Amino acid sequence: MTDPDLILRWLHVIGACVLLGTGAGIAFFMLMAHRSRSAQIVAHTAGIVVLADLLFITTAVIVQPITGTLLAWRLGWSLTEGWLLWSLVLYGFTGAFWLPVVWIQLRMRDLARVAVAEGTGLPTRYFALFRVWFVCGFPAFLAVLGIIWLMLARPDIAAPIAGL
Repeated sequence: MTDPDLILRWLHVIGACVLLGTGAGIAFFMLMAHRSRSAQIVAHTAGIVVLADLLFITTAVIVQPITGTLLAWRLGWSLTEGWLLWSLVLYGFTGAFWLPVVWIQLRMRDLARVAVAEGTGLPTRYFALFRVWFVCGFPAFLAVLGIIWLMLARPDIAAPIAGL
């Protein structure tokens, strides 16, 4: 493997670590803040979580397909190989859960900030949003684990789309 290949692989692995690690960290801190039932703690934590999501997760979301495509091209892997296509399907699946979660985090943060400003508790809408946020996290997290397994094992499996 040449130096550019090593750099691409390193960037791709770092991106996967950021997606998995930051995603798990965000989930943990939001859950702990939520469990406090304190509007002030939720507002503060959600503000940090939104920033981390935008800085770290968004960067990794952009970098992953670029480094992955370049790696496949440089290493001679066809993008129609089953394990690669399945990883792309799971990547899209994860994104379908991540985008609403970002919006939900913004709304939860804003609702908590209003509650702090008004000196009230967290509103009912916050708790409804939290339930959706919580449920969306599981399939996205499992899909990321699946993608990492596919990248490491590169199993000989059929493409998710017949004929590819």
